[in-house]
Amino acid sequence: MQPLNQPSTLTDAMNRTKTTLRLTLAALMVMLSMAFSASAQLVNGQPWPDTDGHHINAHGGCVIKHGDTWYWYGEQRPERGFTMDAGVSVYSSADLQSWTYRGVALSVSAERGSDIERGCIMERPKVLWNARTQRFVMLFHLELKGRGYEAARVAFAESASPTGPFRFVRSQRLHAGQWPFDFTEQDIAAAQQTQPEAWKEWWTPEWRREVTKGMYLWRDLTTGQMSRDMTVFVDDDGRAYHITSSQENLTLLVSELSDDYLSFTGKYNMVAPGGQNEAPCLLKHGGTYWLICSGCTGWAPNEARMFRAESIWGPWQQLPSPFRGMATGYRNMPADKTFGAQGTFIFSDGQRHLFMADVWNPRHLAQSLHFWLPIGYDADGTPVISWTDYVFNP
Repeated sequence: MQPLNQPSTLTDAMNRTKTTLRLTLAALMVMLSMAFSASAQLVNGQPWPDTDGHHINAHGGCVIKHGDTWYWYGEQRPERGFTMDAGVSVYSSADLQSWTYRGVALSVSAERGSDIERGCIMERPKVLWNARTQRFVMLFHLELKGRGYEAARVAFAESASPTGPFRFVRSQRLHAGQWPFDFTEQDIAAAQQTQPEAWKEWWTPEWRREVTKGMYLWRDLTTGQMSRDMTVFVDDDGRAYHITSSQENLTLLVSELSDDYLSFTGKYNMVAPGGQNEAPCLLKHGGTYWLICSGCTGWAPNEARMFRAESIWGPWQQLPSPFRGMATGYRNMPADKTFGAQGTFIFSDGQRHLFMADVWNPRHLAQSLHFWLPIGYDADGTPVISWTDYVFNP
């Protein structure tokens, strides 16, 4: 008789070995599942890995939902330098937490002289689904290769698929030859009397008065208005708008998009002339429009600004920053530095609005971190943004 713990045959031994292997593999799968679940949890102030374990390289972008899937678009930044060698990234997710890299939605061009030639600068990509045309439309800030930030254009691309490839349509300045729709004859005359070339010294009270009159609007009227940091917004009636930092980053422009989202209707106006705002993010809550921007301090963080209006065309009233408290656990960044970040977009997850932001790392832009912070509201409906470690409850 064999000892109780000894296999009576070679077959028994093989079966026990297979069982042991199956149990070991099952245990490993559980451990991997737990590890992936932990890695998929979005923790503000920490790297956010995609399903391949790589930090999500989609900066200055946006999140949209189409069908049952979420899509995240953003600048695919290089490890070194500031120009583009790939294009606009796209990731997809079923739950807003586990993100899968789907490739480059809009690639830079190898064609010499192309507006989007490799080495250009593509920033702040925003994507809209157009139900009329059944197309996805991308708008972004474009700077031409080798020209620094001189071009200051908005660019358009479109695709039949949310993951692309997007087809580049064109880039342009804004509203060449057109005055803001709300400018009166007196406003136009006042702007035409300004002399932009005469002001060698900026930031004086006299210079600011001229900016408010539309000095740089007048300067660029023939060539078209500048467009740099930008966002897009679709209102309840389906009309879409482009909001951008213009006039040397001194003034915001709100512009109505055409029905196909691939051009402008010509209707636009100015917001906070001379206020020096960039990185606009817009939401509508309780029938009120809320515009959250940053100041202009390069890659360094600064205190956010907020404006409110009952119409998207204004008038806009400036309010204090919506940020409150301290980013505990992340460099202890205070609210007056927007927790070390700069806003890029506001979207709804179906229950609340989330403020998307980048923590820029200019030495390694690809490694810049992401913040998604839920937007709360005071008793009077004013937005409030406080720090939270987790985007979703762990």
